Amino acid sequence: MKHLIGIKDLSISEISSILELGEVYREKLLKDKSSISKDLNGKVVLSLFFEPSTRTRISFEIATSLLGATVVNFSENVSSVQKGESRLDTLKTIEAMNVDAAVIRSSISGLPYLLARDLDRIRIVNAGDGAHEHPSQALLDALTMKIKFGDLRKVSLAIVGDILFSRVARSNILLMNKFGNSVLIYGPTTLVPKEIQKIGDVKIAKNFDEVIEYANVIMLLRIQTERQNSSFVPSTREYRKFWGITEDKMRSCNKEIFIMHPGPVNRDVEIASDMVYSDKSLILDQVTSGVAVRMSILYHLFNSTPNS
Repeated sequence: MKHLIGIKDLSISEISSILELGEVYREKLLKDKSSISKDLNGKVVLSLFFEPSTRTRISFEIATSLLGATVVNFSENVSSVQKGESRLDTLKTIEAMNVDAAVIRSSISGLPYLLARDLDRIRIVNAGDGAHEHPSQALLDALTMKIKFGDLRKVSLAIVGDILFSRVARSNILLMNKFGNSVLIYGPTTLVPKEIQKIGDVKIAKNFDEVIEYANVIMLLRIQTERQNSSFVPSTREYRKFWGITEDKMRSCNKEIFIMHPGPVNRDVEIASDMVYSDKSLILDQVTSGVAVRMSILYHLFNSTPNS
């Protein structure tokens, strides 16, 4: 695997290999970080975030450090981009400094693909590009569900919220479809793409009762206000009423359903505050899986056979 641009580019065997090693790394993270082999010793990884990030950026940086590589943080607002240099020229310059990989987040859909195409040596990891894809998030979500259920094929996933602007939704749909799973989505009609079913095997719920009936995992998404130039819902109160998870809604179901969220969480909008870290929440498990999966992704960029 030379680059990680999108889930659509990965085979089932590549995804399975990333998850398998991710599970090994996760076990070591929880038990003894000192047992992790410094397999990327001597490598230099650039952290290039053109959008704000907490979980993705920090977990990639921790993953890089744990594998023995050097992390270099790039700040666009103090770079030559402010003097008119293009992002491609910036990366070409950094490539000449013998940087080995770049983890890139951008509001521009397709930027990681273009950089991977035009750069000669740097390996590119897409950490989220516009509303297009967020492959490492889908992989860590898959690892979290695999650990909980033992097999991804046992998962009935419903994604609820802002589907229109969500790269997380797209990547998760693509990944689950590769394992033969349909995905149920539910959200305001203004935030569900009209051609969503062209992405893959997707069903659309008409109400929350259908979500509860279908799912054993509900993935909640916040409203992506930073990608919107107008209001897509009348109010946060109405959003919470129809599309938010509350104790009252969950109390009505007669089966076990787990809650996931890629973060950041908007408490008491898409999820009631007292449910964020409840016994049905896998949100912190996702964060832990995030470090492990991103370690596995970085390893797979440079190696084919994991060390023990």
